[in-house]
Amino acid sequence: MISTLFYAVAEVAKSSGSGYEFLHFLQYGIAVACISAGLLFVLGGTLGVLRLPDFFTRIHAAGMTDTLGAELILLGLIIQEGFTQLSLKFLFVSMFLLLTSPTATHAVANAAYQAGLKPRLGKYRAPSPSEIDGSAAKKGETH
Repeated sequence: MISTLFYAVAEVAKSSGSGYEFLHFLQYGIAVACISAGLLFVLGGTLGVLRLPDFFTRIHAAGMTDTLGAELILLGLIIQEGFTQLSLKFLFVSMFLLLTSPTATHAVANAAYQAGLKPRLGKYRAPSPSEIDGSAAKKGETH
């Protein structure tokens, strides 16, 4: 796939009389790469929220990956837009998000800890399929 991309870039560079078309193509390629990387980080954070065992590890996964994912998506949008008023607005949103997202994650985690929620310590064991479908709860066992 990467070789196909390089081949396409080389063909565009050969066929264009000026370098403007090539730079335009390169600009959109970098923008797509940033947006795609941001999307992968956001999806990774989603998987972390779904798979990790307790609140603190889940909020860590969500806070870290969503901040980086959103920043990469905004960077891709800034690159795609070029030097315009809209890209300046994206930059302000990006700076605001960079300051507030980790602060909010820390505040929520600290509030949960102060409220008495303790992190799960020790080795984590994934639940068995019988525990997931509720057959353990039907027998009167509690988790």
